[in-house]
Amino acid sequence: MFNETTSNILKSLATGEFCSGQLLGEQNGISRAAIGKHVKALQQLGLDIYSVTGKGYRLSQPVELLDSDIIASFLPFEQRENVAVQTVVGSTNALIKEQIAQGQLSGSGYTLFAEAQTAGRGRRGREWVSPLGSSLFFSSHWRFEQGINATMGLSLAVGIAITEALSELGVQDLGLKWPNDIYYQGKKLAGILIELEAQAADSCDLVIGVGINVQLPVAASQKIDQPFTDLSATGILIGRNELAATILRHLWAILENFESQGFSALITRWNTFDCFKDDRVELKIGQRSIAGIARGVDGQGGIVIELDASGNLQTFYGGEISLRKVT
Repeated sequence: MFNETTSNILKSLATGEFCSGQLLGEQNGISRAAIGKHVKALQQLGLDIYSVTGKGYRLSQPVELLDSDIIASFLPFEQRENVAVQTVVGSTNALIKEQIAQGQLSGSGYTLFAEAQTAGRGRRGREWVSPLGSSLFFSSHWRFEQGINATMGLSLAVGIAITEALSELGVQDLGLKWPNDIYYQGKKLAGILIELEAQAADSCDLVIGVGINVQLPVAASQKIDQPFTDLSATGILIGRNELAATILRHLWAILENFESQGFSALITRWNTFDCFKDDRVELKIGQRSIAGIARGVDGQGGIVIELDASGNLQTFYGGEISLRKVT
């Protein structure tokens, strides 16, 4: 259950102050018992809410809710209409794909943010843990008029944009893991999922999905099956709306650069953050395992591995690839 009443209760609780069930009921024209059901719905979406007899309900910590008008205020005027925010969705990628299929999107840049996803996905169909209000989830639509071949290395370009945006906001010790993860101090901070939705003879539509951990609650973090971190660990206080806008500015700029020049123009910027370069790695492609030393990326975004057995350099591209550092 998530409706307008649930959304109103969420806005009341977002300040982090106590809100009595009676007052919430009066504001929304429902009983205290009904308020309890809406609070439970918010808790099921991952929001950490507790109650105290005589005081009411309170969030464990305040939440800055996303607001399309505030995000747009940080953006150039001509780009402000490209931003939308929804509270709860199945998946932002899935919604953008539906809009493309229905012919609702033209051009590039439309971006949808969500406070929570009930069916968020990472690569290889893995669940992306998406508790309400604790991360930044969004998907952008981009049309490449040069076709699918012009998108080689796109996930790397998106990673550069996110990392440079976070650097601008003061976050240090960032790294990029080929081909689609952003790390902070050796742990996963953000991930990228790019999906091809439509392809014509001379163009293609891509959906660029991004998830960034901002301040994950303990209950949600227990569901994650790999070393991870969030922005709260950096000690840098960043408002979620400012964060959203800063990333969008960098993303749109780098996509325009990428579209005109390809990934080869971005190699130096990738190398600045490559956290596996010159390390011993194990590259898994299906049942096959390749051991060697990571030697950066090529002009199309493939990872270059110096093979242990021969010392020869070999380049690997997409597919079901898992990259692990060997100590």
